[in-house]
Amino acid sequence: METALFTANNIWMMLCTGLVFFMHLGFSFLEIGLTRQKNTINILFKNIFIITVGLLLYYIGGFNLMYPGFEDGDFGLLKFAGFGIAAPEGGMTPAYADGGYTWWTDFLFQGMFAATAATIVSGAVAERVKLQAFFIFTIIYVGIVYPIAGSWQWGGGFLSTLSYGSAEGFYDFAGSTIVHSVGGWAALIAVYLLGARVGKYNEDGSANAITGHSMPFTTAGVLILWLGWFGFNGGSVLSADPELTSLTLVTTSLAAAAGGVAAMLVAFLRYKNLDLTMFLNGILGGLVSITAGADQMSPNEAVIIGIIGGIIIVFAVSLLDKLKLDDPVGAIAVHLGTGIWGTLAVGIFGGLASFDQFLVQLAGVGAVAVFCSISAFIILGILKKTIGIRVSKEEEVEGLDIHEHGMDAYPDFRLNQH
Repeated sequence: METALFTANNIWMMLCTGLVFFMHLGFSFLEIGLTRQKNTINILFKNIFIITVGLLLYYIGGFNLMYPGFEDGDFGLLKFAGFGIAAPEGGMTPAYADGGYTWWTDFLFQGMFAATAATIVSGAVAERVKLQAFFIFTIIYVGIVYPIAGSWQWGGGFLSTLSYGSAEGFYDFAGSTIVHSVGGWAALIAVYLLGARVGKYNEDGSANAITGHSMPFTTAGVLILWLGWFGFNGGSVLSADPELTSLTLVTTSLAAAAGGVAAMLVAFLRYKNLDLTMFLNGILGGLVSITAGADQMSPNEAVIIGIIGGIIIVFAVSLLDKLKLDDPVGAIAVHLGTGIWGTLAVGIFGGLASFDQFLVQLAGVGAVAVFCSISAFIILGILKKTIGIRVSKEEEVEGLDIHEHGMDAYPDFRLNQH
């Protein structure tokens, strides 16, 4: 019986690993759909780089930096268990991870998460970032910054033991902060340092819409991401527990649906048009919002959290435009704005709700914000002063596909080039 349950748990976790991997196709479709045809290959190249190099970096040292085995006296801030990976004794048996999965499955599942943080940044800096600068940033951020932030919570670091009153530990079930906000803070800093795309803002401060070249791709990308989130959140149960996995998938889906509908309605009331991009980003906002507490919420609470997440999307996109922070795909609004909200929602709704828990959640958000923002600013600031982080105006106007890659994504079609 124990062997059968162990096998079932491990199969579920491997399935979830595949679903999280599939999310990278969703990110790719979303980003190319919301940007112009002339930059399609550039975006796809970045996303493939993130997956391949991200997984190798996690193998080289990221996994052992994120799960170093903190001990008393380590302060739960920084520890490194060494380079490479090797399964521990008993790592392929039910003695590992309470019989939820094998050590190899653990590594691969967490490795799929690692690349997501840089993928978030990829969309925000699309259409004007230098490829080599983005590569260097990705290597440092995914290889070092993300694992350190992750170790604070999932690796047994100081956030996981942070207590106040009745609250015992920061809680982030599947990564509203540890994954999405980690990427979101870096995206915000990157967009600020890069500046807006040519033609995005007028001298009076008003914004011009720079439309993407394929809404079908964008829609497909969001639906793929929604499907992938079943693995993202469902796998974070860390076993095939029937009750908890099914509850998690229900709350995840309800929050996504509520976020989409809320964003659609609020955008219609504000702008008097039915904006598909707001509808789609509202779905993603609902998904990110529920990610921190998907296993703690009732269906009713999931709907409320999703609705608020969808509303945040609309106003966050508007705020970014007022601040002249050009984010072509809405990554900052989705991953940072609703990532913060979803993390704080754990202290407001669900089984852990209390004022003490809210304060712990707030402290966790703040700690990650400071660390990731400063890290991203230092990395990108140095790159900006040395090799530069932005392409020339000529390259931007003519398209990065031709200048960076010497090829066209659609050689037989010239649609919406400028």
